[in-house]
Formats: sequence, structure tokens, C-alpha cells
Amino acid sequence: MPLQIDPEVTEGLTIFRLKGRLIFGEEASALQDAIEAALADGNIRLILDLKVVPFIDSTGLGVLVVGQAAAQKAHGAIRLLHLSQRHLELLVLTKLTALFQIYDDENAAIDSFFPERAVKPFDILEFVKSQEDQPEPLGSEPAKPGSSS
Repeated sequence: MPLQIDPEVTEGLTIFRLKGRLIFGEEASALQDAIEAALADGNIRLILDLKVVPFIDSTGLGVLVVGQAAAQKAHGAIRLLHLSQRHLELLVLTKLTALFQIYDDENAAIDSFFPERAVKPFDILEFVKSQEDQPEPLGSEPAKPGSSS
């Protein structure tokens, strides 16, 4: 199934509502084309809503990085919205949380483009701490006190 991209303009910025996998091939090319077209039209403030994107591969990540670089070159930016835990872990692992502002609230993502509005971006330390409180995955044994791995 190809990636569905539904653009929506609000408050002078563009939100791309994505549905489907962001993977090598037609899907990644479609998003890259949509980002390039938006930037060419002068829409330099973009939000990518990933709520209904179950999977992102390395090519999909590359499209996000290239898109962010192109937006920044045009004096704009891309914000990421509604990432799943898997997406967040992928961005943490690849250290891309330093490149993107990440939001779980659409209004906060929109407000982030307006300096006069107070916004709290994604906090990587808060995310890591929240993961420490999660129970161990099934099938894994907790480390025994005094043992070293």
C-alpha cells in the first residue's frame, strides 16, 4: 500500500497527515516529493503527523533528515508529531532527536513555530526515565544483584 499523504494548511503552516509505511521505494519518494513541493511553494514550516505510520526504515529516516536540512536551508523547519514508542526509540538510537523537535500534541507542534507562544518540546531525558519505569519485556530475565553482564 503506498504512503498516503494528506496535506492540511493551518495558521500558515502545512501539516502532512501520513498513513502507511515510510519505507524504501514509492513511499519514501512520495514524501520526499511532497516536502520538496511544499518548500518550493514557500511552505517552509512543516509538521509531519506520524500517528498512522506503523513502520519507518532507514530510507524513511533519510527522507526525514534530508527534508529537515532542506527546510532549514529555506529558513524553515520540520516538526514531528505523534510518534509511536518504536519511532521514538529509533530516533533516540540514531541520535536524531537532536535534529528534530518532537511533539505528541498538535497544538504544541503548531505553537512551536510562533516564538511568542510557550511550548514544551520533547525531552529526551524524560523519555529515558519513563522507559526505566517500564517492566522488563517478556522472556528477559532481570539482572541479579551483584552479578555483572
